[in-house]
Parts: sequence; C-alpha cells; structure tokens
Amino acid sequence: MPQPTFRRHPPAFHRRPPASRNALLLTVTADTLVAVDLSPRGRADHDHDRGRGDDRAGEKGPYHRLFALPGARAFTAWNLVARLPMGMLSVSAVMMIAMTRGSYALAGAVVASGLAVTAVAAPWTARLVDRYGQARIALPAALFAVLGLLALLLCVRHGAPDWTLFAAYAATATTPNTGGMSRARWAHLLKDRADAAERLHTANSFEQAADELCYMLGPVLAAFLCTALFPEAGTLVGAVLLLTGVTLFTAQRSTEPPAGRHAPGGRAPFRTPGMRPLLVVCLATGAVFGAMEVVTIAFADARGHRSAAGAVLALQAAGSFAAGLAYGAMRPAGSARSRLPWCLAAMTALMVLPLLAASLTGSLVLLAGALLFAGMATAPTMVTAMTLVQRLTPEGRLNEGMTLAVTGLLGGIACGSAAGGWTVEHASAAAGYGVPVAAAATALLTALALLGPPGSPRPGAADPAGPAHPAGPADSAGSGR
Repeated sequence: MPQPTFRRHPPAFHRRPPASRNALLLTVTADTLVAVDLSPRGRADHDHDRGRGDDRAGEKGPYHRLFALPGARAFTAWNLVARLPMGMLSVSAVMMIAMTRGSYALAGAVVASGLAVTAVAAPWTARLVDRYGQARIALPAALFAVLGLLALLLCVRHGAPDWTLFAAYAATATTPNTGGMSRARWAHLLKDRADAAERLHTANSFEQAADELCYMLGPVLAAFLCTALFPEAGTLVGAVLLLTGVTLFTAQRSTEPPAGRHAPGGRAPFRTPGMRPLLVVCLATGAVFGAMEVVTIAFADARGHRSAAGAVLALQAAGSFAAGLAYGAMRPAGSARSRLPWCLAAMTALMVLPLLAASLTGSLVLLAGALLFAGMATAPTMVTAMTLVQRLTPEGRLNEGMTLAVTGLLGGIACGSAAGGWTVEHASAAAGYGVPVAAAATALLTALALLGPPGSPRPGAADPAGPAHPAGPADSAGSGR
C-alpha cells in the first residue's frame, strides 16, 4: 500500500512542539496517519473526558450545585410543606383558644404545657427515627400529632372542660423534627464527596433560611385564617399541611438515610464530649428568640399598634432569611468551632440595636429597621451551631443529635419568654430589649468558657469514642473553611 507523505512536516521526532494554542501534530507510522492535539486542556475538556456533568456545576452557584443532586428538589419541597405548620400551630392554638374561651392565660398555659412535653418526647422520637428509618417512624408520629390537633379543635369547638385541651395538645409532642430529617438527608447525600464540607455548609445555610421563612410566613398565615375564616381554621390547615408534607416527604425513599447504622451500645449524642456545652449555648440562644418575640409584642401594644407586631417580627425573620442565604453562598474561613464565638459576638452586638431604638426613640418604625439588622446575625449563628452538632453527633444518630439542639432552643425560648414578660411587667417594654442582649452575651460567654476560645483543641477530638465521622460531611478543624 502506498505510504502517505508530507513535504512540509518532518518526522515527529524532528518536530518541535508548536507554540500555537490550536497546534496539531501530524505524523506517519507504517500505514497509519496519526494526529495529536497539543493545545492546552480546558476545564470543559476535562469534564467531558471524565463523563461527569456534575463537575461542570463548579461554574454555577452553590445552590444550583446543591439542588442538582438527584432527589434533592423533591424532598426539599415536601419538607417545606411539612415544616410550615411549625410556625403556625402555636399561634393558631393561642388564637383559637383565646377567641372561643376568652382567656389568653388559658391559651398560653396550654401551649406552654405542650412545649414542655415536646422537650421530653422529641429526642425519643428522633432516636426511633435514626434506629428504624424516617418513613417507618415519622409518618405514624405525624399522624398521632395530627389526631391530637383535631382533638384539640373538637374540644374547643364543643366547649369541653379545660383539662381536655391540655391532654389533646400534649399529643402534638410526637410531631417529627422535619428540619432535622432534612438536614440528615443532606448529610447522607453529601457523604464521601470531596467537596462535602463546602456543600454541607450551603445545605445547612439553606435549611436555616427555610426555618426563618416558615416562622416568618406561618404566624401571618395562621392569624389570617383564624380571623378571616373561623377560629379553628389555622389549626385545621396546619394539621392538613403537616400530614400531607410528612407523607410525601417520607415517600422520597431514594434520599432517605439508611436506618440503624449505629452500634447498639454506642454512646448517645448527649454524652458525646462537647455536646452538653453546645446545648447550653443553644439554650441561651433560644432565650434571645423567646424574649424578642414577647417584648416586641408588648412594645407594639404599648404604642397602640399591636396588630403591627407580627409584621415587625417578620422583618427580623426576613433579615435572618437573607443572611442565611448569603452565608450559604460564602466560603467562611476556619472551622465551625472557631467561627461560633465570632457569630455569637456579632449577634450580641446587633441585639443592642433594638434596645437603643426602643429606649432612645420609642419609634416602632425605627425598631422595625433595627430588628431587620439584628436578625442578620441569627442565621449564621444557627448554621454554625448546627454544623457543630453534626460534627459531634455519632454516626447514624444525627436526627437525635439535631433534635437535642432543637430541644435546647425550645427550652431557651420558654425561659426567654418568661424573662421578657417579667421585665416588661416590672420595668418597661423598652427595658425588655435588654433581655435578648443579656441572653446573647450569656451564649457568647458560655461558648468561650465551656467550648474554649477559638484555636484551642476541639472538645472530644482525642476521645476514641467520639464522633464516628471525624472527617465526614460536617465541618472539621482542618477543613480550611
């Protein structure tokens, strides 16, 4: 067979690599024409050769990359439906009981008793979820809670004795921690990925922003339903949303974490080194939220604008919502543990703004603006704290660990509400804004005293029975973020 010849191209071993970016090397071996592309390799070429379209997502935003994961959008959408009632149910119960029985004291006592029962029952429900799976436990638990809500509605509607209201609302303590289950799914989806820490930071930020959105829209929706339709409308709609959302969320089996991965005799999250100091921080942080809500309602009422209290508090949640999304798009330096004191310090400083606005001006408009800025420290603080909870929780018990943190927050909310109400009654509504400042400062001092200053050895880092996923998808001291 005749050999192809090239007059202008010497053999390959005599040729020098071309300088052009689009250079092409042509040579002949036996009866074969060989063409070699010597142009520089680009990112798109790399991604194409590896056959991983997901890697090209690096050119997109962090949230786009996050929700490109298979099944992420479906479980997130239904989880938001299930989570919205969390911002509705307590407000709906208070308004329903107060409007039909004429007693805010009775309404507050019923809700407070339900909160106390939830603080005891929620960790046990979460432990069962970890052991037997989300679908097997969360759906029956949600159904039992919905039956409690319907029983409360019927007792109020038909004038049953007051004690029945306490019994019915106590049944809602089995409501599953939908936010914790969603975070557990993110941790499962991102496990063993090279960029797991970065993506989990984005996921936790989104989840915190979703919490703020639900607590921003939930009370408004509950108040509208109870006043525009009938007193029981808020509770009824909340029950329907809860059952529908949990049913369809647990139906997304492809993203559900496997059940029962922890050893039967393993250490409980509460006993993990570093967890109890972190729960104290959550307790003090919850007091900030509880006091702020009660004091703001009292301040608006004292100015003759009680109906505007919900909108003013919504601005605080809006600030936290925006900050949460922005924080998730960032790559903060250092570990979660080193960032937590800084976040708490920022929250303490920003909580001074509502105190100054209320004390020096007495203007509800300026107070609303101050709350908008004060809320911007909430989401970064909660995201960092929840990342630490994930870091300290043993493998396979993430729902239980997250629920312990939520329980600490609920206990803090109850304490903060009581302290804020006492201050308003014995001093003034403006002075009541000193309670959130004191609570935030307490959280900061607790973090510094019990967790140690930034840069000190991590609690439990040298403990052989510490967390079972030291380099997992949560943050670590060596992550460089």
